[in-house]
Amino acid sequence: MNEKSAYIPIHELEVYRLSRKLSTSAWTVYQRLSFQEKKVWGDQMLSAVDSVGANIAEGYARFHFSEKSRFYYISRASLSEGVEHWIDLGFERGIVSDQEFLLFNQLRRDVQVRLNNMIKSTYSAKNQLKDNS
Repeated sequence: MNEKSAYIPIHELEVYRLSRKLSTSAWTVYQRLSFQEKKVWGDQMLSAVDSVGANIAEGYARFHFSEKSRFYYISRASLSEGVEHWIDLGFERGIVSDQEFLLFNQLRRDVQVRLNNMIKSTYSAKNQLKDNS
């Protein structure tokens, strides 16, 4: 008998939980910024970082494999923009502390690995469905 795997709620996915931790860390940095720092750097940083989890959630809710993959790729790009550009820039400018910088980069690596696995498993599921047809 071939059983379908059970649906896992988004809040139970490790990649989503890690993306939310990334957003929480970004919010902590954002809250202490001056008005000008928020407008020049913080708004864009926060938007990019928050977009990681938002795109994971949207992709996870999509039905078609290609749509799922597309949102996971966008999430991965937002991860790169948020951490590798904005957080790195904030670190250079003294906005992000050494400890925060290390945390952001550890979370980035963890999320990226899991996103890559989600993309790979989405393609594998698509190919498996095609082979079973």
